[in-house]
Amino acid sequence: MAKFDKDEFNQMIFSRINNLISEHELIREGELIAVALSGGKDSVLTLHALKRYQDILDFDLVAISVDEGIKGYRSHGIDAAVQNASDLGIELIQKSFLEDEGFALDDIYTNFKSACIPCGVFRRNILNKTAYELGASKIATGHNLDDEIQSFLMSFARGDTIKFSKFGPELDVIHPKLVPRIKPLWNTPEKEVGMWAVLNDINIHLDECPYSHLSLRAKIKEFLNVNEDAYPGIKNNIMESFKKILVFENDIPAHLNECEICGEPTSSAVCKACEIKDLVSQNCESHVCDE
Repeated sequence: MAKFDKDEFNQMIFSRINNLISEHELIREGELIAVALSGGKDSVLTLHALKRYQDILDFDLVAISVDEGIKGYRSHGIDAAVQNASDLGIELIQKSFLEDEGFALDDIYTNFKSACIPCGVFRRNILNKTAYELGASKIATGHNLDDEIQSFLMSFARGDTIKFSKFGPELDVIHPKLVPRIKPLWNTPEKEVGMWAVLNDINIHLDECPYSHLSLRAKIKEFLNVNEDAYPGIKNNIMESFKKILVFENDIPAHLNECEICGEPTSSAVCKACEIKDLVSQNCESHVCDE
């Protein structure tokens, strides 16, 4: 059996990420990039990769973590985020659902078909508001190749073609208050992200979210992994097909409003976060919630 060379593997991973950033101009000189840092393997690799990319390009980095309020799950992720940011000398801004929205995810998830619905809305809302307040040019997320394929198939299954505009390694600026996302791991397989973390003894949060099994994403992820084992290369084939048939342009509303309640960008009069908070408040009142 051929010897596995850790240094060669690391070089391959970071070269691929660097090439993607360069090819798509994901980062420009002088920008402030905010990394959405959960403490999981994908966001931690993103943080390390962008720290290394500062040797190539002059730009600034900050990290943002969001504690959703999931008992027995989130604390290790926050610890991993704190350690990795500290080890790399990157400032970490810590936020939480409880502090910013007034409740933890554990308190409200039963109001929804899936906990992922309010979780996704509030995480995006908090990340965007924080990045905007910091003056960040972009938010770097840890979405990897597997995540992108899963999102594509989820939108395809739902017939939600508007969501196709969110695919690709970079999203355009569509509103002054909406900080665009970049995905430095866009063409990096999830398996290789995990290998990088293990080979380099990186402190990461490995546990699966206790609510994730209820989501459509979890079912599609399992389907893809089972078929990848049976037919190696199927994920890459899907990704290549996806790149050929889709043009990465934002099929978005011609005009975004600002929410009548909080002022955040939205395609409606009231943003989804405020709609959900109103729903939670109504349900709380009907059940006579404790003070």
